[in-house]
Amino acid sequence: MDMPIIEVSGRVHALIEDLLPAVFPGATFDAPTARVIFPVGRYRRGVSTWVALERCARQPAGRWPRLVEDWIREAGDLVVLSVADIELLGDVRELLRLRIVPKLSDAERGPLMAVPAGPFFDGVIVIDHPEYGGPLTRVRANLLGLRRLGYVVSRTHEEVADVDVRDQPLTLRESVRVVSKPGSRYVPVLFTEIARFVPEAGAAGALFSVPTHSTMLLHSLPPSGRDALSAFADVTEEMHASSEDPCAPTTFLWRRDAPMERLRP
Repeated sequence: MDMPIIEVSGRVHALIEDLLPAVFPGATFDAPTARVIFPVGRYRRGVSTWVALERCARQPAGRWPRLVEDWIREAGDLVVLSVADIELLGDVRELLRLRIVPKLSDAERGPLMAVPAGPFFDGVIVIDHPEYGGPLTRVRANLLGLRRLGYVVSRTHEEVADVDVRDQPLTLRESVRVVSKPGSRYVPVLFTEIARFVPEAGAAGALFSVPTHSTMLLHSLPPSGRDALSAFADVTEEMHASSEDPCAPTTFLWRRDAPMERLRP
């Protein structure tokens, strides 16, 4: 049975202090904040001992020394990686963007800095760098000291403010509005601004999709029905299938002041 964290903290912290000189020379334990301070070059990074306490609380006391030793090595390695991030990337905050992806499972979302973006999408914070970028994990964010990241949303919107907007034939009588920025990975963030791109849309709403991360498709619906739905869905699926950076193959219905709906042709 798991022991309460408060019951193991004193003994585990004592183990950490004893093992630090041998496992990671130069590292120190800061008792008031319950953090281990790892020196790496000219940087000093603090890591909370909470993970070590949780692991020990679930195991017999005889296993604690090995668990603590493994945790110190793991935390130290992560600090070294975070310092390498700083050296390679500079000010990481300047590189953060919000990438819209189809809804993740709880297991997929758990390790990431991600937020819900409506019923069908999630917003994942990413480091936008051609070589060392990728999704920002909670561990990496903590080690890099990244907090209060709400500004990433507006910064991403600014990056795609110069999208190209054009109408292209969809059927013999209907057209599709294409909102795109070639090479961008963040155009789907504009699905929160659909009204701006289809101001003519009435009560019937508009079809919309984000087949790739560089393109959003829109089609204002006439009051009489959804004759273009099949063609719109086909184009969405084809673009998604042929893209090197696909987003979602699904067609949705957007209406002012109404929840988004997934459509099935």
